[in-house]
Amino acid sequence: MSPLARIVEALLFLSPEPVAALDLADAAGCSADELAAALEELGAAAGEVAVIDEELDRLSAREREVMRLIARGYQYKEVAKELFISIKTVETHVSSVLRKLQLSSRHELTAWAVGRHLL
Repeated sequence: MSPLARIVEALLFLSPEPVAALDLADAAGCSADELAAALEELGAAAGEVAVIDEELDRLSAREREVMRLIARGYQYKEVAKELFISIKTVETHVSSVLRKLQLSSRHELTAWAVGRHLL
């Protein structure tokens, strides 16, 4: 097993929740292509690697931050204060998250996040 595959395996083992591929690549210090090769190597070694959440990958890092806070019950004003952004920016991120995940409300977003153990 390559050194990168060992690093990716350790990162996946330490993560208690689904991992966005771009976050995993950043943590492993590799490119998306290198990550894909390491995951393929791990999949061949372990039978399967099913911790990458493709829906979560659709969201930017900031959208994931906003999504987690909204799913925890924060109001837009509280999210804005927590992340040092405007309320309008929070509204834009929430709208984008709902569109990308094909959800229609904050309640559905919370259920989606709970179902993936993201809270």
